[in-house]
Amino acid sequence: MYESDRAAMVRYQLQKRGIIDPRVLEAMLRLERHRFVPPDEEPYAYEDRPLFIGCGQTISQPFIVALMTETLSLSGSEKVLEIGTGSGYQTALLAMLAAEVWTIERIPELSTRAQLILNKSDVKNIHFRIGDGSSGWMEAAPFDGIMVTAGAPKIPKSLFEQLSIGGRLVAPIGGRFTQELTLAVKMPDGKMQRHRRGGCLFVPLIGEEGWKE
Repeated sequence: MYESDRAAMVRYQLQKRGIIDPRVLEAMLRLERHRFVPPDEEPYAYEDRPLFIGCGQTISQPFIVALMTETLSLSGSEKVLEIGTGSGYQTALLAMLAAEVWTIERIPELSTRAQLILNKSDVKNIHFRIGDGSSGWMEAAPFDGIMVTAGAPKIPKSLFEQLSIGGRLVAPIGGRFTQELTLAVKMPDGKMQRHRRGGCLFVPLIGEEGWKE
């Protein structure tokens, strides 16, 4: 179902805009985005725009999902932490490309819904938690990659500390209404090397090391 829409999405929204990682392209060609949106949004699932999923949250547009995933440079052996489970679509994509995924969602309804969707698939390498994602998941650290799917005023210190040496963290950093997609790499001396990947707009990261409610 929607195979031609997914193929068009990959060709015109991703490849033509510079996404080149073959593993990311193949995974997004296979992953059924329409399963992760409410029924009334299903006809628009493969358009290049965010869609509302309830609770004031959105599923990111396919290009941003692909860009953030490509930026992590996953080979398949990594431990990855995702901040903001949301619909579970990005979670599923990470699970297809990494060895293990830990994902945190602060809204119980969204986490429960995502788990129900993902439990119907063959994905078995995802660990779920409901809580403040801005503080990370210390018990499971260190992580080779961390993806933050909500806008933060700065890179949360706790998250960067939970990166392994050489690990990569990608997050939207800036104000509540506009951010810069930022890659932070943990260098051998433990310091942070930053790279900018372009402007973006995400819902705010609410938490101890994010924005207040």
